[in-house]
Amino acid sequence: MARSLREWVWDYLEDNGQLPFNVYRGSVSILAQDEDLAEEIHEHLRSLGKKYLTAADVVRFLATPEIRMHFNLKKTPTERTARRWMHTMEYRYGKPVKGMFIDGHERADVVDYRQGIFLPFWASIQDQMAVWDRENNRTLPALPEFPKRKRVVLVTHDESTFYAHDQRQTRWIHTSEKPEPVRKGEGSSIMVSDFMSPDLGWLKSKDGTQEARVIFKAGKNHEGYFSNEHILAQTELAIELFEDHFPGTAIAAFAFDNAPSHQKRAADALSALKMPKNPKLWRPDDKLKMRNGVLPNGEQQPLYFPDDHPTMPGYFKGMSIILQERSLIQEAKLPAQCKNFKCQDVKSACCCRRVLFNQPDFTAQKVALVELIEANGHLVFFYPKYHCELNPIEQCWGTAKYEYRKLPIPANEAQMEVNSRKCLDSVDIVKMRQFTNRSARFIDAYARGLTGAQASWANKRYHGHRVLPESIMNGLEMEKN
Repeated sequence: MARSLREWVWDYLEDNGQLPFNVYRGSVSILAQDEDLAEEIHEHLRSLGKKYLTAADVVRFLATPEIRMHFNLKKTPTERTARRWMHTMEYRYGKPVKGMFIDGHERADVVDYRQGIFLPFWASIQDQMAVWDRENNRTLPALPEFPKRKRVVLVTHDESTFYAHDQRQTRWIHTSEKPEPVRKGEGSSIMVSDFMSPDLGWLKSKDGTQEARVIFKAGKNHEGYFSNEHILAQTELAIELFEDHFPGTAIAAFAFDNAPSHQKRAADALSALKMPKNPKLWRPDDKLKMRNGVLPNGEQQPLYFPDDHPTMPGYFKGMSIILQERSLIQEAKLPAQCKNFKCQDVKSACCCRRVLFNQPDFTAQKVALVELIEANGHLVFFYPKYHCELNPIEQCWGTAKYEYRKLPIPANEAQMEVNSRKCLDSVDIVKMRQFTNRSARFIDAYARGLTGAQASWANKRYHGHRVLPESIMNGLEMEKN
């Protein structure tokens, strides 16, 4: 080898165009000299449609007679050689980087809600909202019709859980370091429910003495579970805090995810689900009387007989009488419900319950959270299911937990709460505005008809913008090719 090196050096000094050539056609040099072979291997691996590729897949492909003949391969490479070739072709063995969750993301009903309800609502308020650029410069909306048409301020909500043992796991470890005993499980937990706004940061009163944040110790051995009653009480406080900042000058657009606790109706809400067909002393879940319905002519329809009724004082009228009072005489004679209320046609007049279920006042019944917010003159909307990328507070949780994992394991729950608050408050309003812009880019992508995967790609490509450029579709086509 030394003699060869000397010869190569002298040859190069005499003629710098004379470079040594690998006459043995080593494993990597074959790929370097034959791009067609590398491309053929790459196309074959893609055509397999396998998630978990192996070097053996390459070996089997190159062992086929047609490939050996076409590329004049003297022998089939070993798996070790195939691994080096895959590395040369920019394959890397390791854990893939996680993207956004897609389970249910493109499900038909989810897409219908996103495209048909969520996006039109967002479009209707977008020009009333302030925006921030990359340098945190604010642009206020033009409001020529103020105060008839006021500024809209996004106030988004979410819940997240901090665990005592949720600490950083990866670090530099010396080979002499011995294993240490570890704590079992995630440890105790606290749940945080909070509101965030790009205009205000974490929602607090002007003087900072009150906050919308709720620290909750969930579990049957602690404070139970965060219910609809809890979220209603928290939202009521959030409305007060918001109006402290904007007394009559702006309206809030409160945003929530589609959790079941957010979709519960008020205790007296209209619902045909458990109604008896005939008169009875009945209240839904043995609580409040159900509120009045609305007759076809717009008049109120009490669903209970008056307390001074001669034979049925305070009785629930029953579905049959309720339908008769709406001039649905034939429908009132139908059975109470189909078996298990599984009607073959949900729009048909097959049973009393289905007919009443489809009445306009019953279908227009809103959930308790919406009724509370709208009664106070504000707006409310719900994010599509499986679309956490649309809620900027999700990134606030991620940033806070990144800082939380750097801290030592707390000695007790009180210390855990102190650490959680400290890390949450470390997320400043500038970051929140950046997170809001990121969510706005996703919304803009979906409004342009992009799928979840395409929107994720576009957001990484154009991360400096609040909305995507007009050339986005051209970029997608180029990426495909």
